[in-house]
Amino acid sequence: MTATDTFAAFLATMVETLDLDSEERARRLHLSRFHLDRIVSAHGGEPPGRMRRRLLLERAAFELAVTDRQVVDIALGAGFCSHEAFTRAFRRAYGAPPARWRCSPTRTQIDSPSDIHFHPPGTLRLPTTTKVTTMDLLTRMLEHHLWLTGELITRAERLTDEQLDQPIEVSVGTIDDDMTVRSVLGRLVGQLAQWNAASSQRPYDWGPERGKSLTTLRRELAEEGPAFLTQVRETAEEGRLDDTFLDVTCDEPRVFTYGGMVAHVLTFAAVRRVVVLGALESFGITDLDAGDPIDWVSRA
Repeated sequence: MTATDTFAAFLATMVETLDLDSEERARRLHLSRFHLDRIVSAHGGEPPGRMRRRLLLERAAFELAVTDRQVVDIALGAGFCSHEAFTRAFRRAYGAPPARWRCSPTRTQIDSPSDIHFHPPGTLRLPTTTKVTTMDLLTRMLEHHLWLTGELITRAERLTDEQLDQPIEVSVGTIDDDMTVRSVLGRLVGQLAQWNAASSQRPYDWGPERGKSLTTLRRELAEEGPAFLTQVRETAEEGRLDDTFLDVTCDEPRVFTYGGMVAHVLTFAAVRRVVVLGALESFGITDLDAGDPIDWVSRA
């Protein structure tokens, strides 16, 4: 077995469980602990014991953000013998003690030379044999559209003929409230900024979105738009659309996939664009027609 094979086997045991100590992991790989330390340090940039402790801290941070478990229980699960030892290690890694960090969580990943991290809900981010391609994502979105259309028809069967034929006053359900052209444009731009922050585990200030000037929105679009596009492009090219991240911009931090995030943005942005187009049409601005992307996409 080559050193590369040994490193891959070591990562495989890490995927199975983070709770094995270095001695047990070396025994399972039929190596001495010294030999395993040397191989993992050469390939991963850090000894296996340090990598395991870092991953356990990342898992602990994830549990602090998304569960109600007591800090002491999370500390024991991360392999610490006391609450105090866990607090010291956590403060060194994240800049705040666990209880305070839990109130305002930031990114869970700790910088490392190997770029191997705990990946919620319970594994590591490692190369996989199956990849979600851009075409897979589009197919899934179409399948969802067909399913949801069928569900809507089923619900409509409960209505009377009068209800079915009653004119609809512009309503977009629970997407946005008290809409204006300015507020919807603010959400269109803010949505990009929000998900840029979410995927990099940074906080996001929702407050200023609604009252921004068009000049400010244009500037923020020039910053956040390319950043979002680059993130999505790189994720798709690397086949990581099924990778997950912890969104700390929510009131309750939640785990999403990058593919799900892209589908969410495209779906809700389409609704908001139509709302703005309709408002512009009422003001006599009609040169954008319906904003249909079909011709735009067909042009190189």
